[in-house]
Amino acid sequence: MTIDALKARMPGYAKDIKLNLSNVLQPGVLSEQQVWGAALASAIATRNAELISAIAAEAAQRLSPEATEAAKTAAAIMAMNNVYYRFGHLTGGDYLSMPARLRMNAIANPGVDKVDFELWSLAVSAINGCGLCLKSHEKEVLGKGATKDAVQDAARIAAVLQAVATVLEAEDALAGETRAAA
Repeated sequence: MTIDALKARMPGYAKDIKLNLSNVLQPGVLSEQQVWGAALASAIATRNAELISAIAAEAAQRLSPEATEAAKTAAAIMAMNNVYYRFGHLTGGDYLSMPARLRMNAIANPGVDKVDFELWSLAVSAINGCGLCLKSHEKEVLGKGATKDAVQDAARIAAVLQAVATVLEAEDALAGETRAAA
């Protein structure tokens, strides 16, 4: 699967998503590594196999093995942290003042520039909807010298890739529904 094949699968109602997919994957405020690491981590967070495959194939041409591993690590660790910290936030209890007792060593030593890893973690947190994690990673990124434009670009990548995954899944379901009705 390629990104062009993904775009070809976007139906008319998702024209904006198709156009945004091309735009958000271009380096600008973010470096190429930041863009493709955010894209890979975000694709994994969507859990859509077709999207993961296409983004991973393209990212493999643009990311070092270390950056690829770090992007996958961001998706994995945030899958855990986003659930745990969202739980703590939503229950409103004392849970956030208690030790998490969850291993998170990868955050301290991600194998790539800390700003990049934090941007990727922020993108995944946007998809997973953890407000505490979003605030924490935004603070880290801004504190290390990145701009609000960089934070916004990472969030835009996450938003567009989540939309692509939603459209792909909807089209697959609708095609299955059509076959079932026939």
